[in-house]
Amino acid sequence: MIIATRSSPLARWQAEAVANRLASSAVDVEFLMVATEGDQDRTRQIREMAGRGVFVKEVQLAVLEGKADLAVHSAKDLMSSPTAGLNLAGFLERGDPRDALIGMNLSQLPKGARIATGSARRQAQLAHMRPDLKFTGLRGNMETRIAVAERDDVDAVIVAMAALQRLGFTGSAAEVFSVEEMIPQVGQGAIALECRDDDLAINEQLLGISDDATRRCVEAERAFLAELGGGCELPVGAYAYLEEGIIQLAAVLAARDGTTVLRTQKRGEDADALGKAVAEELLAKGGRALLSINGASS
Repeated sequence: MIIATRSSPLARWQAEAVANRLASSAVDVEFLMVATEGDQDRTRQIREMAGRGVFVKEVQLAVLEGKADLAVHSAKDLMSSPTAGLNLAGFLERGDPRDALIGMNLSQLPKGARIATGSARRQAQLAHMRPDLKFTGLRGNMETRIAVAERDDVDAVIVAMAALQRLGFTGSAAEVFSVEEMIPQVGQGAIALECRDDDLAINEQLLGISDDATRRCVEAERAFLAELGGGCELPVGAYAYLEEGIIQLAAVLAARDGTTVLRTQKRGEDADALGKAVAEELLAKGGRALLSINGASS
């Protein structure tokens, strides 16, 4: 079985985690490393790039063209709508969904401190907590991002805790935000498995290594995002978890500058219906105006 993946250290870790699960089922695995638009363009911030899916499109194409049998992605990089010809077959058990500050914790940051982040979601929620903060862009692999925190013009960097854990940099975290303090990106911490929708054998094998609880939760988050019509470039987030078999979904929709932050939480059994209901509630609370200001429409 050939796995298509990006070549970054984190992407390789994720692909190898999938390979290890498949190997336990006596499946031989090879890797196909793919350079994506996001990998090749290292100057612009993600939200400035035209279109969506800048870290997944080329990996998906390798599967569609038959060069690979499946694609492994960070679930948060996926577009909210399905890709024709492909099936999102499942997810490995979710890792840590939280965000972490590198450099110093929030209470230690001086007035007017500068935070490096490429995420509109993180920027909006931090700005809401601390309106005095300033922000600058952030790109590169995890080692590069950690190094940015040492620069004289940056006081702290905010990144995904799962990436720090998977690459052995957990000790770099000065503060880890709870999912209540900072709602994560849709799919954050989850590893997505995607294959051709007509490849029944591969679909069945991926179903065997997929975690059903993670699938239900991420599907609810993705349904929320799809209803908004947005992607990872917007200041929105959602996080779902199971409580006695019922999906609990919390979501946020904010102004980029953090002056307005809308939040809500609902529960339900059907992931798709729950995600849509949460999105509709935020839109009714003023979310339509925020999406218009942020440059998107539902």
